Amino acid sequence: MTETNHEEFFNLSEEEAFAKSDLSDGVENKVILSEREILAKSDVSDEAKIEVHPLNEEILAKSDEEIVKMALANQGNFIFIIKRYKEKLFNYIRRITNMDDEDAEDILQEVFIKVYLNLNDFDTSLKFSSWIYRIAHNQVISQHRKLKARPEGTALKLDDGAVKTIAADLDIKKDVDLKILRENIFGTMEKLDSKYKEILILKFFEEKSYQEISDIIKKPMGTVASLLNRAKEKFGNEFSKQNIKM
Repeated sequence: MTETNHEEFFNLSEEEAFAKSDLSDGVENKVILSEREILAKSDVSDEAKIEVHPLNEEILAKSDEEIVKMALANQGNFIFIIKRYKEKLFNYIRRITNMDDEDAEDILQEVFIKVYLNLNDFDTSLKFSSWIYRIAHNQVISQHRKLKARPEGTALKLDDGAVKTIAADLDIKKDVDLKILRENIFGTMEKLDSKYKEILILKFFEEKSYQEISDIIKKPMGTVASLLNRAKEKFGNEFSKQNIKM
């Protein structure tokens, strides 16, 4: 990536970032919000707030590796890494920390700044998704003391598909009403130690493979398997204590 001041880059309007990207030549720019504004001021999961230029879809259809190469060649293209990962990482941070939106966005912004500054050092033997999740994982750990002070029970969102998947994989009764099941899964997850909660989130919410989890938490795959089995056991024990009304 060409040398630049990272604060200068993240303070660019999206029009300016677009002008620095590979899409700018001869194309009318219709992107109206800066990524910094999206990360710092808005709910990053609300895609309706962003008017995206049609040609962005062509870039976003590329592989992570292709977009990383583009960003290394032209700093303006880093905007497409943000667009691809902002919602995924925002949800991941919220799920493992129970932070409110504003605090999660602050961590997310720090994650993207670190990704930007360290992109030249990306280990191409890893999946880029594992590498960027690892940075998010480390950033959350660095905020550990703050996280301990956060209220619990606000961030773990379960859609029906996730509830059914968890119920099947963790051998939970399938004849329980989905709403009740969701509430009890939520309550159980909040009682788990953070290391068990995170590995269950990575497996069942983020749908990461054993290899990807290994790369994210920097544990051997054998350790990941043992940790996941232990997490399932802990979950099962806690879940059985829930007063489930059929």
